[in-house]
Amino acid sequence: MASKKDGKEETTVTIAKTPAELQRMRLDKLMKNPAKPVFIPEGSRDSKMKEPPEFIRNVWGSSAGAGSGDFHVYRGVRRREYARQKFNNEMTVKLTAEEEYHKKVEENKKAAEERTAKKRAKRQKKKQKVKSKKMKDDNKDEDDSSSEEEEEGSDGK
Repeated sequence: MASKKDGKEETTVTIAKTPAELQRMRLDKLMKNPAKPVFIPEGSRDSKMKEPPEFIRNVWGSSAGAGSGDFHVYRGVRRREYARQKFNNEMTVKLTAEEEYHKKVEENKKAAEERTAKKRAKRQKKKQKVKSKKMKDDNKDEDDSSSEEEEEGSDGK
């Protein structure tokens, strides 16, 4: 496609006749230099509506004296205002749903932590009980063995 003539590059322009051809051409262009990083833009996460104007220059009163184009202007303003109100309502619903979700997650974590703490206390209590029983048995065995030694020692004298 490009040939050098006298230090200048000559390019031929090809026009895609179908969308498939256009896509093929774009892919060919991308694949010419695979080492070159491709920029992929991120989509906007949350769109924001334009704020309503602070003041409206065309204030409509009665329809007397209204020009023929004012109705279309009014329709546009009304449409934008309804779209803004709809967006605000949707955002409110979305925020309350997120808030409820986070609240529920926190409650679930708290409940899980309480259950875990209760079970942990029960395990530790059981472990302590077993340990104290074992110590009691060891002390009993030691007492028995020491009393036997004392008896043997007194017999030998």
